[in-house]
Amino acid sequence: MAKSKSTFVCQSCGAQSAKWIGKCTVCGEWNSFVEEITQVQRSAALGNKTKVKAKPQKISDISFIKENRIKTLNGEFDRVLGGGLVPGSVVLMGGEPGIGKSTLALQIALMSENYKTLYVSGEESLQQIKMRAERIKNDHGNCVVLSETLLDNILEAAEGENPDIIILDSIQTVYTERIDSSPGSVAQIRECAAEILKYAKDNSKPAILIGHINKEGNLAGPKVLEHIVDTVLLFEGDRNYVYRILRASKNRFGSTAELGIFEMQSDGLREVSNPSELLISHTDEDTGGVSVSASLEGIRPFLIEVQALVSSAAYGNPQRSSTGFDLRRLSMLLAVLEKRAGFKLTAKDVFLNIAGGIRVDDPAIDLAVICSVLSSDLDIAVPRDVCFAGEVGLSGEIRPVTRVDQRIGEAAKMGFKKIYISKFHKGIDFSKYSIQIISVGKVEEVFRQMFKP
Repeated sequence: MAKSKSTFVCQSCGAQSAKWIGKCTVCGEWNSFVEEITQVQRSAALGNKTKVKAKPQKISDISFIKENRIKTLNGEFDRVLGGGLVPGSVVLMGGEPGIGKSTLALQIALMSENYKTLYVSGEESLQQIKMRAERIKNDHGNCVVLSETLLDNILEAAEGENPDIIILDSIQTVYTERIDSSPGSVAQIRECAAEILKYAKDNSKPAILIGHINKEGNLAGPKVLEHIVDTVLLFEGDRNYVYRILRASKNRFGSTAELGIFEMQSDGLREVSNPSELLISHTDEDTGGVSVSASLEGIRPFLIEVQALVSSAAYGNPQRSSTGFDLRRLSMLLAVLEKRAGFKLTAKDVFLNIAGGIRVDDPAIDLAVICSVLSSDLDIAVPRDVCFAGEVGLSGEIRPVTRVDQRIGEAAKMGFKKIYISKFHKGIDFSKYSIQIISVGKVEEVFRQMFKP
C-alpha cells in the first residue's frame, strides 16, 4: 500500500517546509514554494532492508583497474574535462537559451568513431534532430537517437543499446512516475539525476546532462544537482558574437582553470585552436585606446585586445562602464592612475571593453588596461607590436604574474616585438626569446617609455 506525503519545496534552492511560506528562509526568494506529493512504496522500503550491505575496506585492499578516458574527438571539450570523459562520470552542462548547448552535444555524439553514443532529446522530435544533424554534416555512424521524456523508458533503451556515452537533453524535461509532480520540479530533477548517476556508476558509462539557466544566470533546479554530478560545465558567450566559451566550475577529475573556445558557424561550432589570432584586430593603423595583453586561462596562453574610451563627462557625473572586465577593479586602477601617477580622470567618462565578447579574470591584464585608458585620454596610440603582462598594485608597482614564460612565448609566436613585464620576476632566461623583454617596476616607468613626448 502506498503512503502519500505532501511537502512544500522551494523551486529555487530545494529547501523543504511542512507548510507554505511566502519567503524562503534559505535563499530569500519570494513565492517559490510549491506543494509536491511524494509517494513511497512500503514494499520497496521493506525490500531495501534485505540488500547486502557494503563492508568497509582499507584503501590498500581495494583493487583498482585504471580505465582510460574516452576521447570525444572534440579537442576543446576534452581540454576542459581534463583529457576526456571518465568512465562512470556524470557531466552537467548549462548555458543560456540559444547559446549552442544542444549543437555541441550533438556534435560530440556524431563525431563518434570508436564509441557508441545514445543521444536522448526531450525537447525535439527525431525529425528535428535529423535536420540539425544534416546541418552539422558529421558522420552519423555510431550514434543512435531517442526522443523520450520518461526516465524508465530512457534507462530501458540504454540497457538495450548498451552505449558507451549517454547524452540527455535536457534534465529538466525528464520525469519519473514515482514522483507525483510535474517535469522540471525540484523533486523530479533530483530523483531523475540520482537514477542516471546510479546507472552511470553501476555500468561505468559516462553521461552528459544538459541543464537550463534561470534568470539569475545560474543552473536551474536545486543546488543538490550540482553536488551529485562529477563535473559542471558552463557554456558562455554573447549571442551577438560568434565566440563561445566553455568553462568548468566543478571538476572532480581535472582542473577548473581550463578554457575551451568555439566559433559559431552555419554548420555548427568550430574549435578555436589558436584564439590569439581571432581576439586581436588585424589592422595596420595605430588606434588610440587599444592595447594587447598576454593572458592565461589554465595552462593555455592567448593574447587579447583591450579597448578603452575616455571622454569628458557630459552631465557632471562621470560614468564607469566595463564589458568583460570587473568594474570594481577598473575603478581601483583608475584610482591608482590618479593617486600614484597624477592623471586626473575623476571628471571623465571611462569605457572599457574586452574584444571578442569574452570575460577575463586574469590580473595580468591590469597593465594593458591602464595603458589603454591613458592612450585614449592622451590620444596617443600604443604601438601594435607591443604587448603587456603585469598586475598593478595599489601602490603603483608592477607585480609579477604566473607562468610569464608561456606568455612571452605566445607574444613572440604572434609576431610582437616588445613585451612589458614586472622586474620582480626571477630566474627568467631572456636570451632564449626573440622578443624584446622590458622589465618595469612602477606604472610611471611604463608611461615614460610608452608616451614620452
